[in-house]
Amino acid sequence: MTESCSFTPPADACALPSAGPQASSDAPADGRTWTGPGQQERYGILRRARSIAIVGASGNPARASYFVATYLLSSSPYDVYFVNPRADEILGRPVYASLADLPVVPDIVDVFRRHDDLPGVAQEAVDIGAKTLWLQLGSWHEGAAEIAERAGLSVVMDRCVKIEHARFHGGLHFAGFDTGVISAKRQLLSR
Repeated sequence: MTESCSFTPPADACALPSAGPQASSDAPADGRTWTGPGQQERYGILRRARSIAIVGASGNPARASYFVATYLLSSSPYDVYFVNPRADEILGRPVYASLADLPVVPDIVDVFRRHDDLPGVAQEAVDIGAKTLWLQLGSWHEGAAEIAERAGLSVVMDRCVKIEHARFHGGLHFAGFDTGVISAKRQLLSR
C-alpha cells in the first residue's frame, strides 16, 4: 500500500552539514588518494546486506538521517537499527547508544556523524565485526577508511545509501526521491 505525503524533501536530503570535503565521482578529488568502489561493487554491497545500522540517526524530520531512515524502512528489505546515545526511540523503533549495544552485527554501518568522529566510528564498526563502513554523502575521511579497510571491511564514502539503493532498484526520481507513482503517461506541468 502506498501512502501519499505532502512532505517534499530538500534537494540535499542526504547531505551532511559541515561534513568536510565533498566529491561527486568515484575518482579521488583534489588531494584525495583513496578510490572508492565502483558502481558494480556498491551494488554488490547493497545486494548482500541484510541489515543496516544508522549511526547518528535523528528523530528530526529535517535531518538527512531521518529521511534516509524512512526510505530504508519503507522501500528496502533491510533490518534497520538506529544508533544515537541521546535518543530512546526514532520512528517507533528503539535507539541504541552504540554499535556494541545492537542486538545484531549489522552488515552496513551507515554514518551521519561529524568529520572528527569518523575514525572512532570506523573503529567501532571494526570492533563489532561489521562488513561495510558507509560514510554518507558529503562525508570523506581517508583515516577512517584506512582503519576499516585494514580490518577487511568494504568502505564507501561520499555516497548516500538511499540514493544508491534507489538507483539500483528503479526508485530514483529526478529529484532523488521515490514518487510512488507508476505511470506510462507523461505528466503535464501547470503554469
